[in-house]
Amino acid sequence: MLLGAQPTIDPQIRHRLQTADGTVVVARDLNRFTTFCHEQRDRYAGLVIVDATADAEVASRYPAWLAAGIHIVTPNKKAFAGDLTLWEAMHDATRVAQAAGRPSHVLHESTVGAGLPVLSTLNDLLATGDEVHTIEGIFSGTLSYLFNRYSTVAGDAPPFSEIVATARQLGYTEPDARDDLSGADVARKVVILARVCGLHLSLADFTVENLVPAALQDASIDAHAFLTRLAESDAAMAARQAAARQAGQVLRYVGHVDVAARTARVSLAAYPASHPFASLQGSDNMVAFTTRRFPQPLTIQGAGAGAAVTAFGMMADLLRLQRSVVRC
Repeated sequence: MLLGAQPTIDPQIRHRLQTADGTVVVARDLNRFTTFCHEQRDRYAGLVIVDATADAEVASRYPAWLAAGIHIVTPNKKAFAGDLTLWEAMHDATRVAQAAGRPSHVLHESTVGAGLPVLSTLNDLLATGDEVHTIEGIFSGTLSYLFNRYSTVAGDAPPFSEIVATARQLGYTEPDARDDLSGADVARKVVILARVCGLHLSLADFTVENLVPAALQDASIDAHAFLTRLAESDAAMAARQAAARQAGQVLRYVGHVDVAARTARVSLAAYPASHPFASLQGSDNMVAFTTRRFPQPLTIQGAGAGAAVTAFGMMADLLRLQRSVVRC
């Protein structure tokens, strides 16, 4: 079963999810959808809900679905980076399902790296007994593009505001670029990685550097006005870039998890020109795992956003789940 804006449903069962006017109720009536899924669970083994939304209410249903032995594949971060009690409830639900003889799984590779094998690699490291020391990464394709263009050792880039405006025109940013510059999406990915490592962290537990100037964070300032006024802060960003360049460094917007210290942070930081983060091109993401087995970091690089790679990540999770269910 697929949850999304325009779900495709087998015509043979579509009528069971329709209102009187023929509207499919998958996303509108979650109680009815849940009842339907429970009915199907009893008819078919290995029922999977693919949640292609970013809806918090849908995410809140995950524990009930998992406890009923229904699998979930999703890129929805709300269940994994939101309230810690929901994260814990999902884990409790899988234990309930296991005890009832209906083991269930929730796979969410696409919540962190779209199609990049970030979570699967982390899970493999942990499952095989490795000790993860730190996870550090450039987790935003938008912010990767902005600083790969802006912060170079050559120092010949246009003003930061111009690069943001260009990225907006190219469709690399959200309609309101502040959604990218706030760092909130990177912070959610950091929370997910920390929790997979066993840290009970929430967004309120660590510092996230907001690149939106304080004077432009007011919601009453519309997206167009923000882009127009962003130039007011070019001098401050240029000073940071100049200081980095003088030290032979570049600026990169990075999320960091220190597993041993049980801490995390998201910030704009300076890295030497020899660092792998400095060599990134375009809008690629890069994630580095430093572990007991990999003191020289195990690094994953590639496109970390976009419909095609996100769909790839979800499909890979489905196939991984299929293999797991077949073995059972």
